[in-house]
Amino acid sequence: MRLRALLIGLFVLFGASAQAFATSEVRSVRLWRAPDNTRLVFDLSGPVQHNVFTLSAPDRIVIDVSGGRLATSFDQLSLSNTPITSVRSAQRSANELRVVIDLSRAVSPKSFSLAPNQQYGHRLVLDLFDQGADAAPGPSVAAPTPPRPVTPSQPPSKLPVLPSDKRDIIIAIDAGHGGEDPGAIGPKGVREKNVVLQISRELQRQINAEKGFRAELVRTGDYFIPLRRRTEIARKQGADLFVSIHADAAPRAAAFGASVFALSDGGATSETARWLADSENRSDLIGGAGNVTLDDKDRMLAGVLLDLSMTATLSSSLNVGQKVLGNMGRITPLHKRRVEQAGFMVLKSPDIPSILVETGFISNPNEASKLQTKAHQQALARAVQSGVKQFFEQNPPPGTYIAWMRDSGKIAQGPREHRVTSGESLALIAQRYQVSLAVLRSANNLRSDVIKVGQILIVPATTLAAQP
Repeated sequence: MRLRALLIGLFVLFGASAQAFATSEVRSVRLWRAPDNTRLVFDLSGPVQHNVFTLSAPDRIVIDVSGGRLATSFDQLSLSNTPITSVRSAQRSANELRVVIDLSRAVSPKSFSLAPNQQYGHRLVLDLFDQGADAAPGPSVAAPTPPRPVTPSQPPSKLPVLPSDKRDIIIAIDAGHGGEDPGAIGPKGVREKNVVLQISRELQRQINAEKGFRAELVRTGDYFIPLRRRTEIARKQGADLFVSIHADAAPRAAAFGASVFALSDGGATSETARWLADSENRSDLIGGAGNVTLDDKDRMLAGVLLDLSMTATLSSSLNVGQKVLGNMGRITPLHKRRVEQAGFMVLKSPDIPSILVETGFISNPNEASKLQTKAHQQALARAVQSGVKQFFEQNPPPGTYIAWMRDSGKIAQGPREHRVTSGESLALIAQRYQVSLAVLRSANNLRSDVIKVGQILIVPATTLAAQP
């Protein structure tokens, strides 16, 4: 019996050791080009150890993969508009693969491994960041200066005021997912990342058709951007508003309807909101914002402000979100008739009002079919554009063309809605909107100055003259 147990133990140990040192195949290679970097993804049959180093004269990147064997070809890779001129390989031994990437210019490489998820198996990711003065900004950012709070009536002036004192209002449009991260996958393989990019481009076109507004896309093509980097891009664009476009899946295929989300200052407002936020926040794990091998400091995340007080910014987010949701309800069913709140990482900008628009559930066959049609994409974009326009006509940033139009009496200043958030008082709200306490009480039939968090107040049109 002892001999039998010993033999079984040796067999198990030998099997585990053999598995640990088993050769993993490189089954496929995928490539994406972003404005400031090129990403190569090697799909593997199992985990590997790797080492990356650079060579010059000529410029090359070398990847040594321990326990790797090539089971695909690099011929299908489209290398146009990338610094890569060719990709070649050599099997240095039965247990070591060398991949050499020839370059037309020097780059800064970063690499990391990704564990399997619902979409992919094991992966080795290599990011090649552009260098030089003519390159787009890389992933490393300087620590930003502390932003001043945003108020619904006076968002910060993001861009230098033009000589005419009439700048455009900037809307940053973020098409969710991209590249390595396909987002939700609906019937017949329709991918969220493609649908939301189409809607985002249409929304950009419609916003740019309005004088006094300018839309900038955060993601202009099919490539991956980490969640926190998206808000950094919006800030560099001088955004007055951040709008993230999605078309998620739900645990039940029967779920339907559009939604609008703002950041939660507490718990999620519903189980669906919590589930969607968890799903979206996992996209960094899918697309990879992981560890690197050539740099022990991930400076891309340095200086991102997540824990500052965002009371005024959140108030603006809820305000614009409700206007967008109201317009969307006219052209498509709604999942919820109020702006929901959850901990979406992409909304955690302390100085830019931010909303996330779920255009529908791509897991629902009927909605997936509609989301792919140009007519429905145009209607969704029009609803978002209308809500954004309504918000800024009531709350234009100082120094903008829209503020000049309003102060000149060329835009009607109708009543506004304000959702009370934690820490606000009636006096503070009256001061923010430049109305008297008595007028604010009268418009809302209030017998005292006591208000509750979440309460919707009607703010009457101001009768004050244009401020200098």
